[in-house]
Amino acid sequence: MDVRLLVDAPSSGERIDKYLTEQPALELSRSHIQKLIKEDLLKVNGKAVKPNYVIKAGDEILLSLQEAKPVVLEAQDIPLDILYEDEDLLIVNKPKGMVVHPAPGHDDQTLVNAIMYHCGDSLSGINGEIRPGIVHRIDKDTTGSLVICKNDKAHVSLAEQLKVHSITRKYRAIVYGVLKDDTGTICKTIGRDPKDRKKMATGVPHGREAITHYQVLERFKDYTYIECTLETGRTHQIRVHMASIGYPVVGDPVYAGKRKAPCDTQGQVLHAYVLGFQHPETGEYLEVTAPLPEYFEALLARLRARA
Repeated sequence: MDVRLLVDAPSSGERIDKYLTEQPALELSRSHIQKLIKEDLLKVNGKAVKPNYVIKAGDEILLSLQEAKPVVLEAQDIPLDILYEDEDLLIVNKPKGMVVHPAPGHDDQTLVNAIMYHCGDSLSGINGEIRPGIVHRIDKDTTGSLVICKNDKAHVSLAEQLKVHSITRKYRAIVYGVLKDDTGTICKTIGRDPKDRKKMATGVPHGREAITHYQVLERFKDYTYIECTLETGRTHQIRVHMASIGYPVVGDPVYAGKRKAPCDTQGQVLHAYVLGFQHPETGEYLEVTAPLPEYFEALLARLRARA
């Protein structure tokens, strides 16, 4: 399948790999683009280019793409850090770097592959074949607690609790800058960034209500350790909200700009710490806490030593 793109004036001056990753209809990663270039499947004005080629207005880009193959889910024996399990639910502590469910560029080694192996046929089917048991998500490089539903009754119950914002979701994060107030609430709508469809932004047209409460746990030189409680659950909510008030999450590759972390964090320093809800079968309140991961504890120790 051939795809042709004509570069417009506002895009002139961008690297070709960056430009193509920002095209929402393509859903291409930089590594995929580099692979196309290496295999001579990407040309500009009929000629091969390098990944760092700077595009110009009027350039015609031709991509030769293979037809998308249907995703075939396979159970994979991937270790799980289980925080709680019964006949209805499984709550895991998701590690950094693990994608929740298959998506373009992530066909396997996801949390779904792991829970299929662990749970067998005991997973709700409400979200379809690609997301069995999944009622909510956290980002690839965000760690922490995530619940999986083993049957449709549990899924319906958890989905309704999410809808009415009755689920307790507390996150721990380290942000750039020193917050002055001990507590605060951010009420800013969140929607797709019209300038970059891979990002979210506050105050955009048709944005949805989003509310984040934060509390300072510890202050350091140039950094703050905080706990965020979600009242709503929008995509990238904490990352977008904290960046919008000038305190982006440390290591965030999307919303922190060019700020450097004090060490390699492999993505944002954000952890889903507490998850609590009404159990779908017993009706009793169930709450679990996911211990801070080693990388998070190591960064805290480093900041404390500098204080």
